[in-house]
Amino acid sequence: KIFVLFYFYLLSQATIINMKFSIFVLLSVLSSVSAGKPSLTIKVSDGSFDNLDGLEPTISWETSGETEGTGFSAGVEMGAAATTTDVGSLAKSIWGKASRDVGGWGVSARAELEGSNLSSADIEIDATNEEADVSVHLEGTACTEAVNVNKVELTKGFDADGARITVNPRYDVGSEDGDVVLSYSKDDISIEITASKDNQSITISQQVDEENKISPTIASSGDSSVEWERSFGDDNSVTTTLKPNDSVNVEWSDGAWTANVNVPIDGTDITGTNVGIKRDVAF
Repeated sequence: KIFVLFYFYLLSQATIINMKFSIFVLLSVLSSVSAGKPSLTIKVSDGSFDNLDGLEPTISWETSGETEGTGFSAGVEMGAAATTTDVGSLAKSIWGKASRDVGGWGVSARAELEGSNLSSADIEIDATNEEADVSVHLEGTACTEAVNVNKVELTKGFDADGARITVNPRYDVGSEDGDVVLSYSKDDISIEITASKDNQSITISQQVDEENKISPTIASSGDSSVEWERSFGDDNSVTTTLKPNDSVNVEWSDGAWTANVNVPIDGTDITGTNVGIKRDVAF
């Protein structure tokens, strides 16, 4: 297991050292193998605007391929601001991913460049052993000088008496904080406990019927919330989350449409309303 992770670490490091060049090469190669269709996302922001800045159109494109047992995928996400003449500023992200099986482990490495900043990349490394029901996830940053690991987590799963149990320890290298997420699910009930040295919380989800799911959460800090998910079928659902003395958030998903309404509350006072609407268009 250690060999697999070390091998994958070296593979990702070697790839990211030339990140300024390699991502664009990967995009060019994959586009000739299996070009995907672009998709357009238009988001309407809440507020007052003198021009089209209230619209946040995003065009995304991705492609994938495979060679000699290694899978590749890459993509670009670009904005379409109407008020800028700087084409370089339109790029939101460029990403590439490679994956293959190594010694019984399915391993993958993903690197993403934010905007026009080509000096560093966010990286994610995953290794999964389905037979052992174990997975490892690492997040970090990479540049030509070094690769830094920011977060590490391990997930181990168990099946017992028709129930599914997972143990998920997580550690943030930068803040030196860690926690453990324990989850249990069976039939229509699932329980999730998150515990760190400073705070603990528990979420109990009950699938009331085919259309309704209730999920209250209580934390040792005194915070609490209740989530109600109502499904109407055909990718149509409304999720309402109430956080006392904080906010009420309503998300309505209807196929390619997503609408969010967030209402901050202070006691019984409503302090404002934020509305966002998003539409995905596939070409």
